[in-house]
Amino acid sequence: MTIAGNSDPCDLCDSQSVKTADQAGERGCDAGKKVSGRKRHAAVDCLGLILAIMITPAAVQDRDAAKGLIQFLVGMYGRSQIIWADGGYLGALVHWVKQLRPFGKLRLEIVRRCDHAKGFKVLPKRWIVERTFGWFYKSRRLCRDYEVRLDPSEGMIRICMIRLMLKRVAKAS
Repeated sequence: MTIAGNSDPCDLCDSQSVKTADQAGERGCDAGKKVSGRKRHAAVDCLGLILAIMITPAAVQDRDAAKGLIQFLVGMYGRSQIIWADGGYLGALVHWVKQLRPFGKLRLEIVRRCDHAKGFKVLPKRWIVERTFGWFYKSRRLCRDYEVRLDPSEGMIRICMIRLMLKRVAKAS
């Protein structure tokens, strides 16, 4: 997929912290957002459709989980050239991504927020993955993570995305 005006295949990565039910299995605490639960790490295309999803306890840092997610993306979708992410992915991960394809065109670009911006500000490219997380919240089952294990939780997200894609196909035909 490409974004208008950009001929490079691009993907977007981000994470979302969600609360878990009391009986849920693996969970952690995201200290930055003060959420006890799990994190959904997602990679989407320019339309906001899921390419890869990974569920971890909320205590896992974005940079750490991104390695597995990006390795999957590069292996499964070899045409990926640009991966956009937020400031949580800054650091050694940028160089690590470059080493995945030393002679190819693969780079991780960090979409930064202005230092003097206050309150909510729509950032270019990042709104696409945030919109996908918004679609999850429209599914009542995904507002909170009720699953005991991580794989059924991932399955519920995939079912939600299948439903959304089928709606788009039905509307187009």
